[in-house]
Amino acid sequence: MIDFSELQSTSTITDEWKYPEAGAGRSGLLQVASEPNHRLYWEEYGSRTGEPVMFLHGGPGGACAPIMVRFFDPTRYRVIIFDQRGCGKSEPTVADAGPAVALNGNTTDCLVEDINKLRGALGITSKMHVFGGSWGSTLALVYAIRYPQHVATLILRGIFLGCRDDLLYMYQGNAESFADAPFALTRPGSYVSYPEEWKAFVEIIPIDQRRDMMAAYKAIFDMNPTTDAERALQLRAALAWSVWEAAISNLIPEQHPGKFGEAAFALSFAQIEAHFFANDLFLEHDYILSRIDRIAYIQTHIVHGRFDQASPLTQASRLKEALTAAGTPPATYLVTNAGHSAMELQTALALTAIMDGLPLLG
Repeated sequence: MIDFSELQSTSTITDEWKYPEAGAGRSGLLQVASEPNHRLYWEEYGSRTGEPVMFLHGGPGGACAPIMVRFFDPTRYRVIIFDQRGCGKSEPTVADAGPAVALNGNTTDCLVEDINKLRGALGITSKMHVFGGSWGSTLALVYAIRYPQHVATLILRGIFLGCRDDLLYMYQGNAESFADAPFALTRPGSYVSYPEEWKAFVEIIPIDQRRDMMAAYKAIFDMNPTTDAERALQLRAALAWSVWEAAISNLIPEQHPGKFGEAAFALSFAQIEAHFFANDLFLEHDYILSRIDRIAYIQTHIVHGRFDQASPLTQASRLKEALTAAGTPPATYLVTNAGHSAMELQTALALTAIMDGLPLLG
């Protein structure tokens, strides 16, 4: 018998990191809103006098972790990571306080202004490097469009522009016809490469509600549960949503979903994402590309996995084309042999090399 256990292990970075994982130099909670009292949890790493890097996590609702600062030379950079509203160690979270509280005042406009509030609270007066992946790339681009005077460099990974077609690719796929033809390729979608994981995601929703999977999930999340059965359904839906995204975020799915399979994380992550997606990310149609001229002069570096099934490569292609048409092609445009996650080997090494090679801020 041939042992195939070693053929599919992982595509993520392990011992190849250039910089060690270290503890935060400072951390805290910053109140950014009242009624409800949103407080952002933040951490600072590296050199207190270094070039500021504002790290924007994905999701929305993905939260930060110390490993995320290993892209940066700690002797050169002052790295700020923080959990956006409603997730991670920020307060209140959706899991703890419920969506009626934690999703109140939780919009893209609010998150953009939170970046400025954090920047001010930490005494950052110079331009910053803004580093974001997936939803973090969306937020970085929106922030740069609104506050180009604060941005020295954009370092973007797994570009997510948030168009309706991009969301349908990830969450709708062949769901409507799945019961009759589960392996039919009725439209493009992430499901093509992850059929078993897709089955678990689809079957949470009754057959007659699969015409709009995002709306069906949102209806479950919006329910005010009054029974154990309703609470259990909400949790199952949150876990299914969260684990589905974890599965398609790596070229080779991890054997265990990690935090994505934990109840507290999933309840926040899934409900925040559904909230933003149901509201078109709280952005006008084609908001970023229609305003690309506002950031065309900002040095922009783009890294995208060729096999990304959460944010297909076409999104990076559209951004590259728009920047080029505006007169300033990306300073870096690198397509790696990887999936979506920043922790995939080639992508992690590329991001680290870009940060090492940036010109010193004057």
